[in-house]
Amino acid sequence: MTRTLLLSCALLGLTACTGEPTAPAEPAPPPPAEDIAEAPAEPAKLAGKVRYGGQYYPAEWLLQGKPELWTERGLEVEHTMFASAGEANEALIAGNIDVVCGADTRAVSMFNAIPDQALIIGVVHKGKKIFTIVGADSEYQSWDDLKGKTVATKFGTGAEGAMLKYFARDGYEKTDFELVNMGLGEMTPALEAGQIDAFTAWEPTPAIAEAKGVGRVLRSYEDISLVPSLIYTTKAYAEAHPAELAAFLAAHMDKQQLIESDPAGAAQLAAAAASSSGVDVPASAFETVYGRMTFEVAFDQAVVDTVEGTAAFMVEKGKIDAVPALAWDDSYLNAAKELRGEAAPAPAEAPAPEAAPAE
Repeated sequence: MTRTLLLSCALLGLTACTGEPTAPAEPAPPPPAEDIAEAPAEPAKLAGKVRYGGQYYPAEWLLQGKPELWTERGLEVEHTMFASAGEANEALIAGNIDVVCGADTRAVSMFNAIPDQALIIGVVHKGKKIFTIVGADSEYQSWDDLKGKTVATKFGTGAEGAMLKYFARDGYEKTDFELVNMGLGEMTPALEAGQIDAFTAWEPTPAIAEAKGVGRVLRSYEDISLVPSLIYTTKAYAEAHPAELAAFLAAHMDKQQLIESDPAGAAQLAAAAASSSGVDVPASAFETVYGRMTFEVAFDQAVVDTVEGTAAFMVEKGKIDAVPALAWDDSYLNAAKELRGEAAPAPAEAPAPEAAPAE
């Protein structure tokens, strides 16, 4: 498989000057102490703003609840919450937003739609994030017990992908179950009303069902796939806005630090933001999720391998015709780390090109 791995770019514009050298100017005297105290430091505003296509993800609600995460990095962010990354992908392709977050399946679909144009620059979350939920008082203990039963999921998402990977590994067929396509907001009420026997979804929907006493976990899928949700954009936007992307990723890292250092406080902020948008997610559900999932923004080889494996699986299942060339660039992450006072790692060497198959 071809993989484009872009591991460095110039993130700072440097200007050169010519002419005869001149004597250095005398340094200006420092301002009086009282002037310093009266002039609070404010981050410099960056040119323009970032139009961000988010989702109903646990950490996305925290960004909604604490917009200072953006402004403290000198950013103006237009943060639109989409019902799915499929809609966000369409908005990115149409030029209506600049950056998207979406599950690995959606990222692969983006590369399939606009080959040689998409670019992955970070991760929103990964790990223990997708669950199959059954009724809290049901007798179901395994997928064997669900044969012939009605199971809801959102078709075309990372949740469906993880579930189908599990079916392939453990010998189940889709026809063993009555699979129905359902929106996230419908799942918990449908389970409570007995309209479905189970659902498979990503957080915080499973934790909401648990917090409300409607459902319990039948299975999680971190042993099947990391199911990373990725941050991706277009190469053209990235090349034109390196400073904004560095600050944007630094804000995501600040969000990660807040979740890890104060999960209860982060959960309260996220729940308040969701409530103000008409979405009922108990703070206890967010706190459960913040203790389950991994919110590291940086990506590693395990994430790359997972996305490549997802692309191959999508080909196998007829979702796409061929594995697209995936492009990654960690230089924006490294610049974000520098903004946060972290030492950036030495650039990694690009892998040697794969040998062409024998004729």
